[in-house]
Parts: sequence; C-alpha cells; structure tokens
Amino acid sequence: MIYFWLKALLSGVIIALVSEIARRFPGLGGLIASLPLISVLGMVWLWRDNPDAGTMAAHSYATFWFVLPSLPMFLLIPFLLHRDWNFWAALASGCVLTVTLYAGMIRLAPRIGLEF
Repeated sequence: MIYFWLKALLSGVIIALVSEIARRFPGLGGLIASLPLISVLGMVWLWRDNPDAGTMAAHSYATFWFVLPSLPMFLLIPFLLHRDWNFWAALASGCVLTVTLYAGMIRLAPRIGLEF
C-alpha cells in the first residue's frame, strides 16, 4: 500500500509543479506539460509491477494512439478563449471533443491492431 501512495504522491507533485510553473511562465509550463512525464512514470510503475516486454510494448503502442485524440482539445480551447468564451465552457467543449474522439478511436482500434 505504501508503494501505491508513493506513486500517487509523486504523480501529484509533478502535476502541482507544472501548474505552478505555468502560472509564472505559461510557455514553459506548456512545454513541461507536453512532456510524457506521466506516461513515462506509468511505464516505470508498470515495468516494476510486471516486467513483461509484450505488455509494455502493447501499453506504449496504445498510449501513442490514445494521445492523438486528445491533441485537438489543445487547439479548441485557446480558439474558444480567444473568442471570449468562458473558460469553463471552453474546457467543457474541449473535454466533450476529446471524449468524442476517444470513442472514435475505440471504434477504430481493432482496425489498427489495438486490443483492450
């Protein structure tokens, strides 16, 4: 159980650190947020718990394909904010778009060899 809390604490500290840096330096915060830190940590935790190359390869491959549907959100939100949308409405719209694109990716996944 200590291992779980260590993983949660470390992941949370990274998110808090990114938000603090972004508050002062938005571009640098965006750069750090774009780094696959959580994905890399997830792979480290997964490897530690289950050091299987096949599992890791499948996880990494699926992560690549599931990053793609999230990217348009990062274009839609600033687009809407620059048009005077309320932040929460822009964020919600970005999330709805992302969920919709994830659903599309889940439907497409079998065609590109992804299995869940």
